Amino acid sequence: MADHEHTSGGFKLPKEVALSILALVFLITVIIFAANYIPSKAMGDRKKVDEEAVATRIQPVAKVELAAATAGGAKVSRSGEEVVKSACFACHGTGAAGAPKIGDKASWGQRLAMGLDGLLKSAIAGKNAMPPRGGSDVSDIELARAIVNMANKSGASFKEPAAK
Repeated sequence: MADHEHTSGGFKLPKEVALSILALVFLITVIIFAANYIPSKAMGDRKKVDEEAVATRIQPVAKVELAAATAGGAKVSRSGEEVVKSACFACHGTGAAGAPKIGDKASWGQRLAMGLDGLLKSAIAGKNAMPPRGGSDVSDIELARAIVNMANKSGASFKEPAAK
């Protein structure tokens, strides 16, 4: 048999192998070009993204919102202790961010001299690191009750305001 004869099923000559590899590389190059170039021309500039549409597609399925408890549609007023536990204790229980700790009479001394009205006004507006209303959604009456709760544990004898 001659050296250049083919047998069924495989490559015998190095030229055939080289041509097959070259054809495969060419085919892959054409596919990559087609995949990248043709859609970008047909669909416009792919870098232009509608950010609002993207935000709409990736927004959460549900949202959780906390609201005050209601009884028959009317807002239920929380006690001072409830407000302290939910909004005030994180800072006033630990003294974080310079907040006077509940029960520390020395820290509360000057503040108590302002009276309940002065403390309430200060808490509504926010003071130093404390945001307005302590960062909560409490009403004026609930905030006053929370102040009375903390202040009375710290040496005051304020009377808790009644609901209006």
